Amino acid sequence: MSGLNSPYKIQGFLDSIPYSAEPVYRCPLQVLRDRLAHCFDGALFAAAALRRIGYPPLILDMIPNERDDDHLLALFKQQGYWGAVAKSNFVGLRFREPVFRTLRELVLSYFENYYNVEREKTLRGYTIPLNLQVFDKYHWTTSDASLERIAQRTDEIRRFTLLTAKMASALSPVDERTYTAGLQGVNKEGLYKP
Repeated sequence: MSGLNSPYKIQGFLDSIPYSAEPVYRCPLQVLRDRLAHCFDGALFAAAALRRIGYPPLILDMIPNERDDDHLLALFKQQGYWGAVAKSNFVGLRFREPVFRTLRELVLSYFENYYNVEREKTLRGYTIPLNLQVFDKYHWTTSDASLERIAQRTDEIRRFTLLTAKMASALSPVDERTYTAGLQGVNKEGLYKP
């Protein structure tokens, strides 16, 4: 992890390893060993790596409708602006530069690229940030045993809605070029099937 000395380099590492389709959680140490991660594993790895270079270990859960998977981000802030590091099977759900004044702005930057295989735009909300420091006593960076506890906590914390029902019902489908571009390099086994 010594070369991962910026959010961008942390993202580069996550982009360099395959996307896991396995239904298991990997702690950051296991991600390093296996060189494999899905979005949950990637967010925890990024949070641990960001912590190592001076940022708090924050994650945020982006919440879709019932026809898609959640997506986790590791958050960081520079000069008062939010950015994110993330592992995703979709091209557009990864890194964000720290240029967003609010978390809502940051999350909305993912909206057009957050879609399922049926070409439906599925992002509907997000949680408050969860500081993983509260899980230090469970050794979340080196043990897989505590990860279910973290996943459960993301389901319990405060959430914010992005769209009204009327807005959601009027959304257009994802166009062909955006859909194709977003699936470049995809692990088909890791795709959520509604």
